[in-house]
Amino acid sequence: MSSPLPLRAEVVRQLRRRRTQVSFGLVIALPLLLVGAFALGSQDGSANAAPTFVDLAQTGGANLAVFALFASVSFLLVVLVALFTGDPVPSEASWSTLRYLLAAPVPRGRLLRSKLIVGAGTCLLALVALPVWSVLVGGIAYGWAPYSSPTGDTLTWGVFVLRLVVVVGAVASNLLFVAALAFVIGVYTDAPLAAVGGAVMVTIVSAIPDTITALGDLRVALPTHYQFAWADALAPTLQWGQITRGALWSLVYAVVLLALAWRHFERKDVLS
Repeated sequence: MSSPLPLRAEVVRQLRRRRTQVSFGLVIALPLLLVGAFALGSQDGSANAAPTFVDLAQTGGANLAVFALFASVSFLLVVLVALFTGDPVPSEASWSTLRYLLAAPVPRGRLLRSKLIVGAGTCLLALVALPVWSVLVGGIAYGWAPYSSPTGDTLTWGVFVLRLVVVVGAVASNLLFVAALAFVIGVYTDAPLAAVGGAVMVTIVSAIPDTITALGDLRVALPTHYQFAWADALAPTLQWGQITRGALWSLVYAVVLLALAWRHFERKDVLS
């Protein structure tokens, strides 16, 4: 006898939903939009200024992939992660199907686990698809030159591919906070928009005090303090310090938030 709410059923539901398809459409469109914007624009940077990720984006597929991550990590990816993990539980409540799932009977812990695993898996799929697709689009548009850093160093394709795996892992680890926050808000509310919007708002607001240098070392505890630490993976010698600290802080936040989600949902009086 098959168990109620099998994981594959949740995967199919996730992939068939319009918001999932639109979200992946945005991921596919982003590199194309960047190439189009570069084609329409002009380079007005000073010859004496140090190059940035933007300046180097047109040197090849590797650099376009890095710039696509740089441009999306502080907002687009935050929105997608909040959407994929914050929407599933309150959507069931808004459709008035949550109580029927629990009456199936589906254990509450299994329901949360299924929603979280599929949501996190969808996030990871989008996060992998963005740089891979950007490399392909950039390679076709600008060629296959090795990665060039703003400091003038280069990474061969063999090294760059391995470093890109580290970059994706670092970005994913920092987005754990966003995923857990959206998920816990979704458990506390029956409004999908509140879960997604609340997680995005908190993440954006968290970046504001990080710009206040007077806070000193207190800023390291902010959830977004290490959101660009992944850039250290693209140095000639891979620097693990910032990446590791960012991953640990995000993991701590995620564990606490998910524990709150489980505790509340196990005791919640589900009426919708």
